[in-house]
Amino acid sequence: MMTLSIRNQIPGTVISVQRGEVMATVRTRLAGGQDITSAVTLEAVRELRLAEGSAVQAMVKATDVSVATGPVTGLSIRNQIAGTVADVATGGAMATVRITIAGGELTAAITKDAVDDLGLAAGTPVVALIKSTEVALGTV
Repeated sequence: MMTLSIRNQIPGTVISVQRGEVMATVRTRLAGGQDITSAVTLEAVRELRLAEGSAVQAMVKATDVSVATGPVTGLSIRNQIAGTVADVATGGAMATVRITIAGGELTAAITKDAVDDLGLAAGTPVVALIKSTEVALGTV
């Protein structure tokens, strides 16, 4: 089994695959019931044999997770997952924010200034924002 440095690895089941010319969008229902969309190549769809019902791991680097204090409209980012801050660890310039979501946890790596500006602390309700192009899929 391969070990990865990607902190956010959430199990789910593929609920749809929409093929385009070169890319496909894959919607996955996460363990907690939320849907997440990923944009992957058609080659990846073939190689991973992605189809409705496939068991997958949705993987997102912590640096690809943005944090908002509520749902955001007028934005191209499709993945908005509600949660609650579990913990904030700050350094000189950067911080990691652990977010409890239904069925698991996400970690975001954001600037310390953003943590301060948003008033993030344990218990703060937040929305994790993730571009579909930043969601990798792996088969289980």
